[in-house]
Amino acid sequence: MSTYRDEDPRLHDIKTKIRVVPNFPKPGIMFQDITTLLLDPKAFKDTIDLFVERYKGKNISVVAGIEARGFIFGSPIALAIGAKFVPLRKPKKLPGKVISQEYILEYGRDCLEIHVGAVEPGERALVVDDLIATGGTLCAAMDLLERVGAEVVECGCVIELPELKGRERLNGKALYVLVECFECCQ
Repeated sequence: MSTYRDEDPRLHDIKTKIRVVPNFPKPGIMFQDITTLLLDPKAFKDTIDLFVERYKGKNISVVAGIEARGFIFGSPIALAIGAKFVPLRKPKKLPGKVISQEYILEYGRDCLEIHVGAVEPGERALVVDDLIATGGTLCAAMDLLERVGAEVVECGCVIELPELKGRERLNGKALYVLVECFECCQ
């Protein structure tokens, strides 16, 4: 489900604040740059508010943010809904004992890690990132949280690139996005 169809006036403003950078980080990629959204306090607040309005009162106890842009959006969402924030990090970024989840990307392999004990069995989790493209990172995040016994309630992203069909890889797990961006590839 996406709110872009709901005609909330805040969504237009949010979408206009996302800069598209052609041929970054490599030729043929139309990079969706959220840093310009972050420069506009009203648009940034509206982005957080839309997620908070959706998740407040849903008994979510964990907001898991995917490194690194998921931290930017996930932390204020967690504070506003009264949940703890759990960072899902790249390898060797968390001290102490971790649980790892490897995943395959279109150009190689990657890994996410979580601290042992950060999430307890039975906790209700929300996964947050800035963007869903092919869905590989979100799937790895859900797998990691489910391995430690969490119930993943939903994934929330600011941007979806529908052409890359990442939603289809989520095996029916609910996905909430604020804006869709087409023409992600040249």
